[in-house]
Amino acid sequence: MITLIKGTQAACGTDAAGASLFGGASAVRLVNTTSTARVITVIDSVGGSTTIGTFTMLGNTTEIVGKKSTEAIYAADASVLGAAVGFAN
Repeated sequence: MITLIKGTQAACGTDAAGASLFGGASAVRLVNTTSTARVITVIDSVGGSTTIGTFTMLGNTTEIVGKKSTEAIYAADASVLGAAVGFAN
């Protein structure tokens, strides 16, 4: 499988108001650039109050998060970077 980069990598916001849609992507590649575990939160919209889900992202790891185009992501620390991605065979 080939990962297609669909947007510029940027630091995740650290609260609901600073959350990102990542250009409305349905898949976002996250990288935790530190050795500290960070909590990742997916919410219903930027600034939204409805939490879709959370998980702890271990330090120095990457994850692909699937979401709806209107859902937003933020992290417990700006050391988590994200970029919109897609996939091809």
